[in-house]
Amino acid sequence: MDKLNQRLERRLESSLDELLKDPEALAVRNHTIAEAMHRTPFRHRLRRVMLQSLATAYVPLSRRGLRSNRILLIRPDHLGDLILTLPAIRALRASNPYAEIHMLVGNGSAGVLQTVEEVDAVLTLQFPGFTRGKPTDWRSPYQFAFQTARRLRRIGYAQAIIFRPDHWWGAWLARLTGIPRRVGYDHQDVSPFLTQAVRYEKGHVVQQNLRLVEALTGQAAPPENYPLSLPVDEVERAYVSGYLQEWGLEEDQRLFCIHPGAGTSVKQWEPEKWVEVATILSEQLHAVPVFTGSDHELPTIRQMVEGMSVKAVVMAGDTAVGHLAALYQRAQVVLGPDSGPMHLAVAVDTPTVTLYGPADPDEFGSWGNARRHAILVSDIACRPCRILDWSHDDPRYHPCVRAISVTQVLTAARNVAAYR
Repeated sequence: MDKLNQRLERRLESSLDELLKDPEALAVRNHTIAEAMHRTPFRHRLRRVMLQSLATAYVPLSRRGLRSNRILLIRPDHLGDLILTLPAIRALRASNPYAEIHMLVGNGSAGVLQTVEEVDAVLTLQFPGFTRGKPTDWRSPYQFAFQTARRLRRIGYAQAIIFRPDHWWGAWLARLTGIPRRVGYDHQDVSPFLTQAVRYEKGHVVQQNLRLVEALTGQAAPPENYPLSLPVDEVERAYVSGYLQEWGLEEDQRLFCIHPGAGTSVKQWEPEKWVEVATILSEQLHAVPVFTGSDHELPTIRQMVEGMSVKAVVMAGDTAVGHLAALYQRAQVVLGPDSGPMHLAVAVDTPTVTLYGPADPDEFGSWGNARRHAILVSDIACRPCRILDWSHDDPRYHPCVRAISVTQVLTAARNVAAYR
């Protein structure tokens, strides 16, 4: 892929300065490279042939699964994807009030389910392809699937939903487990392992998830009946209150939150712009800015706060998912680039301002009232490219988020905060 990108860049050779002065040429350049990156590489085509063989191999049905009323929901993705599955989980519970619902999720996102009473058990897994680093052996994900299937077979499941449309590994795992009924999307790598493949329709991921539940239950699940919401535990609220008091903030102190980090650099805004927004918004909202983020984002956030002329609180690295939910629920507004914590803020019914770049907000945007949840995008023509990793390329070629202005963010924050 790197060699292909290099050849394309030579064909589209222009100086960076020239391209930045010509947004149309820059968009053509980025769009051409993105199209090449979206093409199925040879190793994936080879894997596709192997998957067809795996799909025809005999796997006995689980005897326990045939007798059980357990449903396994497989969601390998990260925090935001799991949060956007909550309406589907509630629709499934409404249709199956006596079923035992288990969720198989990644280690990093499991905390969000602690207060979701519709889920009876949460199982965690380091899903292949969703962890940092590459497997040491090409056989690793296949061996891991057999090992995991043996453990799941001991529990026994009657039905399974694979929520990610292209997650062939999860669909194969469900088949290896011997689950009698397996529902997912009609993706060519996934459908061979399913007993019911649902035709994929482009739309918001919340609607996509609900369609899978409808296929499993045979009952309609209109989105308006299952809003995106997440209960907040009182213990988490008490923790946040105590934490903020250590910073000198009392219960009646107004605050707003900024989560400047994202899973990839192309999604991020410049730190100095967040400093400017935090400073101005602090005066306009009469509120204290609170910065959140992960451990590795803490040094950058500390540098940002050191350069501010107003008081700010740093909670980066100190918050589990439950703490973050309690903090966001208390805020006037939460701001940040497209990331899981922004969906968490929506789920606890706090107004948000989210900056979108390579991802498509029509599919992954904030799910809620547009007056309370502002989505900001730039007008660069190659957006959304749906390429989240441009690490091989100069970041200046990808200004989709950085082109959003401070004025846009401030205006949106004031507007949505009015609905608090």
